[in-house]
Amino acid sequence: MATTNDIKNGTILDLDGELWQVLWFQHHKPGKGNTVVRTKIRNVVNGKVVDRTFPADTKIDMAYVDRQDMQYLYEDATGFVFMDTDTYEQLIVPEALVGDAKDFLLDGMMVNVATNEGNPLYIELPANVEMEVTYTEPGLQGDRSTGGTKPATLQTGREIQVPLFITTGERIKVNTSTGEYQGRVN
Repeated sequence: MATTNDIKNGTILDLDGELWQVLWFQHHKPGKGNTVVRTKIRNVVNGKVVDRTFPADTKIDMAYVDRQDMQYLYEDATGFVFMDTDTYEQLIVPEALVGDAKDFLLDGMMVNVATNEGNPLYIELPANVEMEVTYTEPGLQGDRSTGGTKPATLQTGREIQVPLFITTGERIKVNTSTGEYQGRVN
């Protein structure tokens, strides 16, 4: 049994039978009264983010989370299939847990999969991925004072904004957390 003094960013807590990930925490000592621990936590199943305050030294349950690198294989009706490259064990992660990350998953990509007692919780993608632009309109240079952008469709079907000089067939680097264009890939 741990206490609120053991909380750190990324810690997974078991509160009321649900798993919550600590996004931010702060020990706060008001002028009067007892010390409290303020937290911003996210439900690992549905993504709901809430603020929660605990009295200092309160006993809490911390959940054990196993994070391991796994290779993305394919998607089928049951979900997204990942494989442990050491043991060749396969794990199916439901689409609800993958969320918007599916727009950046490429066959064979290595991702970090977090599990609790064998049940998948969430996946962590690399910060940037290299993707091919499958379609974009030709860019026309007009009279503008700053660089313009245009929509482009990536190989996974995701549409993002890219600079006017990007053409169909080019490989670009995309930020997986924001979905923004980062640059060309040589």
